[in-house]
Amino acid sequence: MDSTKFEGELDEAKGKIKQGLGETFNDQSLANSGAADQVKGHAKEAWGDTKDAVHNATHDSAVEHAKVHTENTGHDIREGITHAAETVKNSIKHGLDSIENKFKS
Repeated sequence: MDSTKFEGELDEAKGKIKQGLGETFNDQSLANSGAADQVKGHAKEAWGDTKDAVHNATHDSAVEHAKVHTENTGHDIREGITHAAETVKNSIKHGLDSIENKFKS
């Protein structure tokens, strides 16, 4: 396993714990930090996957096929990361809007 992927898995686990603790103790800053750590972990894992794919492509007899596959994988990973970050942002915004509406009522 690529060390970057391992670091990503650790960041993701750390983030889940921090987010859980933040939500349990109503500490929004800690929960948000945990969500950010998870996004960072996913990004590191994706980068590790990309590096593995490039490494495998350079050692494959069908290099051209592997190159196209690697480019597509990289694109899919980038799309997944940006979608995950957007989902986190929207979730936080929704939570903040909900809190704001409670105080307005």
